[in-house]
Amino acid sequence: MEVKTRGTEVRTATAVPEGNPRWRRILLKLSGEMLAGDQEFGLDTATLREFARQVNDARSMGCEVAIVVGGGNFLRGSVAADAGMDRAAADYMGMLATCLNALALQEHLERLGLFTRVLSAIKMEEVAEQFIRRRAIRHLEKGRVVIFAAGTGNPYFTTDTAAVLRAVETGCEVILKGTKVAGVYTADPVRDPSATLLPHISYQEVLEQNLRVMDLTAITLSKENRIPIVVFDVRKPDNLRRILSGEPVGTYVSEEGNAAGPTREVPGDHLSRGGA
Repeated sequence: MEVKTRGTEVRTATAVPEGNPRWRRILLKLSGEMLAGDQEFGLDTATLREFARQVNDARSMGCEVAIVVGGGNFLRGSVAADAGMDRAAADYMGMLATCLNALALQEHLERLGLFTRVLSAIKMEEVAEQFIRRRAIRHLEKGRVVIFAAGTGNPYFTTDTAAVLRAVETGCEVILKGTKVAGVYTADPVRDPSATLLPHISYQEVLEQNLRVMDLTAITLSKENRIPIVVFDVRKPDNLRRILSGEPVGTYVSEEGNAAGPTREVPGDHLSRGGA
């Protein structure tokens, strides 16, 4: 199928063969810093291109892909608040930063022929659809990549919490948190050479040991809804594909603290039948 974009340019939709990925519906969490690549600020085109390629691989395996992006490469609300800005105002600015990242990632995904929708928690009708749960599910069922922007739409909540919330709402079976490190360690590997990678860990252990996997709200929400989290180094080109193929990559966080983990029911067509 072909679709015209930007006037005369023709984009060919990528065919998605039936595959056997470990999970059928996934949510990929990318921080804003990841989109900056080796830069301290802004967007790195090569990094965006690489992440788009990895998402394309996931779609080619048969996965339905949702993405939540952060905005720390432009502004982090908590940091701005620490500098004296009103926390709510700073958080809203951070939400707008996530929209910049979402639109940039959408552009690179569509260059690969992936039909993509940006759904924002804050109304901005000219550039993104408003987040509606059933609409998001319908987009996923139709094979579109869905990028959730503007966090939860509320100040004081991180994009990690937004990622878990959107995963719960849309029936994602796993949260894949792409980071700059291989996974969760017993200590900071930069400061402690003896730190070792934890292949499996439970939600409770994360909470008790105050490990920096996600913030407290996000981990608690994951625990209550039994959604496993995989923390992995997204900069390695084949890691996402390997995880979806069932290979042990990164750290697997679950109720049981093992790689088997719980399973979740994916919402069926009855939730969104008749949508566009």
